[in-house]
Amino acid sequence: MTIGVPTCKLDAPVADIARFLIDNNVEEMVVLGDEGEGVGVVGYEELVSAYHRENIRELTAEQVMREGVPELPSDIPLTVAAQMMKDKKIRVAYMNHNSAGIIYPAAMISYRHIVRHLAAKDESELKDLGLAAERKS
Repeated sequence: MTIGVPTCKLDAPVADIARFLIDNNVEEMVVLGDEGEGVGVVGYEELVSAYHRENIRELTAEQVMREGVPELPSDIPLTVAAQMMKDKKIRVAYMNHNSAGIIYPAAMISYRHIVRHLAAKDESELKDLGLAAERKS
């Protein structure tokens, strides 16, 4: 799990989103509504699905996003999270936070996290993940 979630506004150009995903090695980002709430996601799946459109570079996050933000509880074992993601056919899930009635994504888990956990030789290779992750200041 990674604390902090990549986000964009509804009017973010899809080319900028694509560049962010590639540059930051993330699968998708959450699209935020006017109040900062998560309203959808844009990732590889949505960008590839929209790629055939003649005006692809003129489109915005709002025009290509998948509505809703897939959520998992933060207190479940990794094995359960993996199975739930597989069952829901999602590669990224979010843990949300409620602040003053606005629900926004605060953390995320992805297939990449699960595969990294499997590949890790020891816990030192996972220091950037979870609640105890080393933070950039």
